[in-house]
Amino acid sequence: MRRPRLAALAFVVGAAAVTACVSQAATAGMPSRPQASAPPRSPLRWGPCPSTTKAALTCAKLTVPLDYHHPDGRTIGVEVSRLASTRPAEKRGVLLLDPGGPGLPGLPVPALLTLPQKVRDRYDVIGFDPRGVGQSTPVTCNFTPAQGGVVSTPPNPGSAADVAEQAATAKKLATQCTTSKTASLLPYITTANTARDMDRIRAALGVPKISYYGESYGTYLGAVYTTLFPHRSDRIVLDSSLPPEGYDIEYLRSQGAGFETRFPDFAKFAAAAPRKYHLGSTPTAVREKYFQLAARLDHKPVQGYDGTAFRAVTAGMLRADSERAKLAETWHALDTNQPPPDSGGTGGTGGGAYSDNYPAAYLAVTCGDSRWPTSLATYQHNVAVDRVRYPMYGAFTANIRPCAFWPAPAEPKVRLADRGPSDVLMVQNLRDPATPLSGALRTRRALAGRARMVTIDQGGHVAYLNSSNACGNAAVTDYLATGKRPARDAFCPAQSAR
Repeated sequence: MRRPRLAALAFVVGAAAVTACVSQAATAGMPSRPQASAPPRSPLRWGPCPSTTKAALTCAKLTVPLDYHHPDGRTIGVEVSRLASTRPAEKRGVLLLDPGGPGLPGLPVPALLTLPQKVRDRYDVIGFDPRGVGQSTPVTCNFTPAQGGVVSTPPNPGSAADVAEQAATAKKLATQCTTSKTASLLPYITTANTARDMDRIRAALGVPKISYYGESYGTYLGAVYTTLFPHRSDRIVLDSSLPPEGYDIEYLRSQGAGFETRFPDFAKFAAAAPRKYHLGSTPTAVREKYFQLAARLDHKPVQGYDGTAFRAVTAGMLRADSERAKLAETWHALDTNQPPPDSGGTGGTGGGAYSDNYPAAYLAVTCGDSRWPTSLATYQHNVAVDRVRYPMYGAFTANIRPCAFWPAPAEPKVRLADRGPSDVLMVQNLRDPATPLSGALRTRRALAGRARMVTIDQGGHVAYLNSSNACGNAAVTDYLATGKRPARDAFCPAQSAR
C-alpha cells in the first residue's frame, strides 16, 4: 500500500485555496566561529500527544532560544514526538524525520511513515513540529483561506500589468504578517534555526549523534543540519532534494522544467484509455487537451477552477502515480463542465477549523532564508521569460510574492559544505516535477565527498517507499538499517509500469 506523502501537503493547501477562491563557513551568521555546542542534556518528559497525533506516539515539549545569537534571551517551545523501538537490544539510536514544506507539521509523521521493520527496530523514530508550526509556538498572519492560497500559488500572469496588480496583493499579505501578533517571531523562523533546534532535540534525547530522513524541503533542512553539525550526524538520507540555495525564487521557477519532464508519464497513461478519460488517444493529443483547457479556464473558470488552479492542481497530482486516474477524471469533468472529483486534503488541519499557520510559517521560512528581488521590473521580466520557457506550466511561480516586501534576512544563508564525514545518502527520481533532478545534482556537487546519490528511473515526487522500485527502496532501507551505502553514485532502472 502506498504510504501517506506528507511533503505533498504544502501543495494541497495552496492549490485547494486557489480553487476555492477562484557563509562558506559551516555556520550561518557566525562565519569565524564553530557552531555552538548544545547545552547539557535536559531530559524530555514524555506524555500523551495532542489529539491530532496517533495514539502510538508519546510527546514532549522542549524549550529552545528564539534567537541562537542570544541564547539566554527569549525562548519558544518545540513539540517533539517519539515512536519507541520495540527492540531496545537492537537499537542504534534515534532517527529524526521531516516531511517537508516548509510549514508542515511533523509531529504525527513517525506513526504515518510505514518504515520497514528492520529500520524501526534500529531506532526510536522522532518527529517534531518545526519552530513556528503547529504545537511549536505557532506563527499567524491572520490570512483568510483565499489569502492563504495566494501565498503559495499566486495567479498565473498574462502581462506586466497582471504582475503589477499582484504586487499590491503581495504587499498587503506581507504587511499582515509583519504586523500580526506573532510578528516578533518571524525573523527567527528559519531553516538554520530549525537545524539548531534539531541539535537541541539531540542533546535532550541524550545521544551523541542523530540519523535523519527528510523529504522535499526536508532535504534542505537536513543538508543545513549536517553542514552546521557535521560530527553530530549519523546516517543522513535526503529524498528528493532542493538545490543548495534552498527554497528561493530560482527553485520555484525550476518547477516549470520539472512539470515538462514529468508530464509525458501522465499523457501516456491517459492516452492508453481514451474511452475512459476522453482526453485523446495519443500523448500528443493529451498534451494539446491540456493547452485547450488551460486557455479556456484562463478566460472562463469552470466549477471554481481558473487557469491557475488548473495548472497548480495538475502539477500537484503529477507528484504521485496513484493520483493519475483522479487527475484524468478531473480534466474530463472540467472539459464537460461537470464537478470534478474531490481533490482531498486539508493541509494537515485534520478537517477542523481553518488555520493560516501553514501559509504563515511557509512565508516566514521562504522569505527569512533568502534575499528576494524587490524590483517589480525583475518579476515582470521573469514572468515574460517563463511564459515562453515553460509554456505548459506558465509563469505563476515567477509572479511577485510577499517575500518581495519582507524585511532582509536576519543572518546570512548557510552555505552547504563538504567538510565532515561521508554519511549522506541522496535518493532522487529522474522525473520529479516538484524538486527537479537538476537541483538535486547541484546539491550533490555541493556536498561532494560527503554524499552518494541514487537516481531512480521513475516519475513523481519523493522516491522512498513510494513505488515498487525495489532497487531504490533497498538503497535507503539498507543504509538506515545497516549503514551499507553505495561506494559511488548509483542508478536504479525502471522496475514497474507506469
